[in-house]
Amino acid sequence: MEGRSRSFSAIVSDIAEGFITVNPLFLKKFSVKDLKELHETLIKKQRQIRSEPFPFNEPLLIRKRNIKLQRIHQAIVVVKNFMEGKI
Repeated sequence: MEGRSRSFSAIVSDIAEGFITVNPLFLKKFSVKDLKELHETLIKKQRQIRSEPFPFNEPLLIRKRNIKLQRIHQAIVVVKNFMEGKI
């Protein structure tokens, strides 16, 4: 990635919030090493969200949590498949 101007945790947060869509075009600019680091950071963020207290009786917070987890999971799958094709 160009000079690592943005940390991977910031990129992953943007993915979770829906500001960045992960697709092969987005991943083209990453080296294999950066792709592995992005993959690891996505998994860490997924664990972090799952470890937060579950918002019982708050449907909007539950939905927001689930959407974040869905976006992260989708990104993990795309990164993993992209890496398999690149290596």
